[in-house]
Amino acid sequence: MRYVVGYTANARGHDAVHLAVALARNHDVSLDLVLVIPEDSPFNAVYPPETGYNDILNEQAQRWLDEGLALVPADVTARAHIRRGDSEAQTLIDAAVEMNAAVLVIGATNGGLLKRFTIGSVASSLLHSSPVPVALAPHGYQRTEPLTRLSCGFGTRPGADELLDVAVESARDRGLPLRLVSLLALDGGDSPQLLDAAWMHAADRIAAVDGSPAGSQLPEPEIVVAQGRTVEEAVDRLDWEDGEILLIGSSRLAQHRATFLGSTANRILRALPVPMIVVPRDYTRQSS
Repeated sequence: MRYVVGYTANARGHDAVHLAVALARNHDVSLDLVLVIPEDSPFNAVYPPETGYNDILNEQAQRWLDEGLALVPADVTARAHIRRGDSEAQTLIDAAVEMNAAVLVIGATNGGLLKRFTIGSVASSLLHSSPVPVALAPHGYQRTEPLTRLSCGFGTRPGADELLDVAVESARDRGLPLRLVSLLALDGGDSPQLLDAAWMHAADRIAAVDGSPAGSQLPEPEIVVAQGRTVEEAVDRLDWEDGEILLIGSSRLAQHRATFLGSTANRILRALPVPMIVVPRDYTRQSS
């Protein structure tokens, strides 16, 4: 299994590498660091090919990638790639599809406070169009140890059951505890009837999904219904582990096998203190 890392020679790129390493640890995964340089540049007219400018640019890009590879520990396999393109987001998507990547890992911009997320233009484009899951590292993310828990944002809207299938399989493959965070209360109010319905639906779906062979059943997942006056407040009230990651599905507005970050997910992202993976609509998980 391969993960593509959208690498940039700054803190955002380092955050992405750290998260990719944490995801790859204790798992059969190799990393592909991809650095995108412009296809066309205003310097092209001043420095035509015969001047060797492109060679200089490629050498600098390779030095940056070498710095990124130096962040990857010896127990994780990693390769580096230079790609040219007019759109960084589209070039990363093309690389992920070409390499049959299971996940595309990127970092947030540098403006986030308290290790929260601030989404730049490239991340926004990927979170609204990628055909593979996008893992987003918060600003300042330093952890490279293996994950300790998988949480899944779960409701009753179309696509929720498919997302839960992905979460159960991922938690089982990695041997991680699974926590279901019901989002029904966040977008439907906090009446006791809604809370009970969210809990019962999650429990019923877990029972239906966890039909694995004897000896490989998932440990009993924790089911939590987040409550708060706002989405952000509800997320803040939840307990988050340092080694945790949140799995969330695309908006119902997403096209087939594409991501689309809806308004609720955007609000969760602003308050979330841990990494997030956004899963495309109708996505079929790769097996490791």
